[in-house]
Amino acid sequence: MDYLEEQLVAAYLTDCKIRGMSPRSFPGYNAALRSFMKYLDENGVSLLNVAQENLIDFIRYLRLERKVAQRTIELTFSVISSLYEYLIFAGHLEINPVLPVRKRYLKRYKNNVDPHERQLIGIEDMARMITSTMNIRDRAILTMLAKTGMRRNELITLDVADVDLIENSIKLKPTAKRSNRTLFMDDECSFTLRRWLKIRDEENRKSSPALFLNQEGERLQRRGVSDVVYSAAARVGLHNPESERMEEHFSPHCMRHWFTTHLRRAGMRREFIQELRGDSRREAIDIYDHIDLKELKEAYLAAIPQLGI
Repeated sequence: MDYLEEQLVAAYLTDCKIRGMSPRSFPGYNAALRSFMKYLDENGVSLLNVAQENLIDFIRYLRLERKVAQRTIELTFSVISSLYEYLIFAGHLEINPVLPVRKRYLKRYKNNVDPHERQLIGIEDMARMITSTMNIRDRAILTMLAKTGMRRNELITLDVADVDLIENSIKLKPTAKRSNRTLFMDDECSFTLRRWLKIRDEENRKSSPALFLNQEGERLQRRGVSDVVYSAAARVGLHNPESERMEEHFSPHCMRHWFTTHLRRAGMRREFIQELRGDSRREAIDIYDHIDLKELKEAYLAAIPQLGI
């Protein structure tokens, strides 16, 4: 690794710290970067001139020669892709060479997948989608959708007064679809929202009570939320607006799907997930009546994925 490459990698890691990445993530990031840079050195390839065939060969090297586990390879390429996103942001490159390789070789598409099945992404992809979003308002929107599981309409009807940053909770407006009104935030979500609120007043030219504003200073609408999600997902190769397959699209509802799935994978009780989602209680109302909000919040904080944002 020459001096320029050392400086670029160091600048990237500094950028990760500035963006608030969890210190627990750094050992894994350093290991992935060392492995990748060592491979480039041994094969005489420059960091700024990596071609698709180099990346494919790196996968071959990890999988067939070093017998690295699939999960580790996926994490390694998540870090490498994040590095190249930074290099684009810093003006050193124009495209991320990792995205097409990662999609073809590291995403497990099945030939018999229902074309109407919604896309589910991993924790690393969600983190990549959010951290690659530089607009503070948009990052707050993405984080809230992912971390609370709220519906798009519920997000756009939120007012600043509905958010309690001391208790890290949100009071939703009553709707026919939602049975509960209280949602919770973890520290990552709260931190991102605080950053938006610091600059929101400057953009609130019409004294709107709305939590999220559009460029005219008015309440953000459904289309605006969709545009935020589509743009963020497309930027990291998770949304293809030209495709007819739903699994290649990433919509606001996919954020809710992500929230639900990863809470289930973390072992959260089904009735807790249904309560957080605000599903209709119907005949099961007796089950939910005795759910304690303190217990629900503790279960949420224990299960919600940490994104290192």
